[in-house]
Amino acid sequence: MRGKVLGVDPKTGKGQISGEDGTRYQFDREDWSAKIPPAIGAEVDFEVDGKNALSVFRTDTAGLSKIRTAPKPEKNKIVAALLAFFLGGLGVHKFYLGYNGAGIAMALISIFGIILLAIPTAIIGLIAFVEFIIYLVTDDEDFQERYVENERPWF
Repeated sequence: MRGKVLGVDPKTGKGQISGEDGTRYQFDREDWSAKIPPAIGAEVDFEVDGKNALSVFRTDTAGLSKIRTAPKPEKNKIVAALLAFFLGGLGVHKFYLGYNGAGIAMALISIFGIILLAIPTAIIGLIAFVEFIIYLVTDDEDFQERYVENERPWF
């Protein structure tokens, strides 16, 4: 049967569906079969067991695009470039762009690289300088797409 979600209690995971037959059906979190949590107004398909809805699947794939996500804040490429130039050996520009894993790695390699005749520290400084140049020559829109809006891996 098809219907629409009327409401959901986020704490308990219990909710109600208005079936196409006009009857209200209860469902539990265990009965929800979609990856995206239930939302009021979502169109669903489900099996009926008395007054309970079982195996509830979301059918309004167009509705999935209506889910709002917070826009990612824009980052200034000049700020990122200056951080790469002046503090790049410590990975500060990576932290600014949200690549915390890479920032930590660069900082640790720079700090502990001093023990190894500063060769690793010099290599990290060279990488940061190359990134400084890349940030400056990349156009603003491409910079946002490449370094800000993408999914961030741990590095």
